[in-house]
Amino acid sequence: MSLVKLSDAEIAAKLESLPEWSQPGEEIQRTYRFRDFVAAMAFVDEIAAHAEAVQHHPDILIRYSRVTLSLSTHDAGGITDKDFDFAAKADAIAAAAGVR
Repeated sequence: MSLVKLSDAEIAAKLESLPEWSQPGEEIQRTYRFRDFVAAMAFVDEIAAHAEAVQHHPDILIRYSRVTLSLSTHDAGGITDKDFDFAAKADAIAAAAGVR
């Protein structure tokens, strides 16, 4: 997996395959909405387990039933393939958890 910072064009191309994600600066970000706080926290627990397994930790903002993930590879100084791999996995976890 590449730890090379992606160009703006590469990021834009990769965001096309993850339409719910955006690039607010030097990170990619998505907000998920769940049925309630308990469901949101169950999602965060799964994200935490995955983050530990792959040693890549997102910034997480929790607001009741909404969870925002922000991803950037600090070692590379920006967005890398590692962030997009994590985003795709987060989307799969959210889909299984019943994201709205």
